[in-house]
Amino acid sequence: MATYVAGGRAVEAGRGWDWIVSGWELFKKQAGMWIALVLVAFVIFFVLAVIPIVGSLATFVLTPVFTGGVLVGSRAVDEGRELEIGHLFAGFKQKFAQLATVGAIYLGSAIVIALVVGLATGASIFTMMSHSGAEASPAAALSVLLALLIMLALLLPVIMAVWFAPALVLFHDKGAVEAMKESFSGCLRNVVPFLVYGIVIMVFGVIASIPLGLGWLVLGPVLCTSFYTSYKDIYLTA
Repeated sequence: MATYVAGGRAVEAGRGWDWIVSGWELFKKQAGMWIALVLVAFVIFFVLAVIPIVGSLATFVLTPVFTGGVLVGSRAVDEGRELEIGHLFAGFKQKFAQLATVGAIYLGSAIVIALVVGLATGASIFTMMSHSGAEASPAAALSVLLALLIMLALLLPVIMAVWFAPALVLFHDKGAVEAMKESFSGCLRNVVPFLVYGIVIMVFGVIASIPLGLGWLVLGPVLCTSFYTSYKDIYLTA
């Protein structure tokens, strides 16, 4: 039986690639259902994206909830059970309050950071939160771009705290704050593997986008399953 490692363990740099390979193996087991599940998630987030302001705010809060569903589905496949579309919504039935709290903390942190960056650069918080500014003047667009870059840099520690939090909430009964602390610890101990992981994903993302973005029908699910495989590698030992 696997043993939980509090705070996560440090792994070798090459494990960043192994997470993707292991994610691919989980995807292959039920490829069609994985594609269907990710398409449903895409439609949900697309609908949220077109709702002004409220949609962006809801996306922050609900992302850990849906991520939790993906993790539950990944574990089901890993244990030899069938993947179902219903797994995507498992986070609404299990630990919803804690998962939504993770999302709310993520949202609150993003708003505070956006306010600070906005005051410093003159960019609009709503423009930054919606990641839009293409219709602005060149000078304003440059200001927004600079603000976004600064905001993303400041958000990185928050993202690290959120990354593994859904898995720790769902599979180890952690509270939202405790899960975020342990997620940050796990990410911090594995900066190099995550760098490898990120570079590989970026390269694959470019390749997946070439044929009208169709490659994302495969890369999207593999990204989802790699959340689970990276969690297992860092937080569980045989």
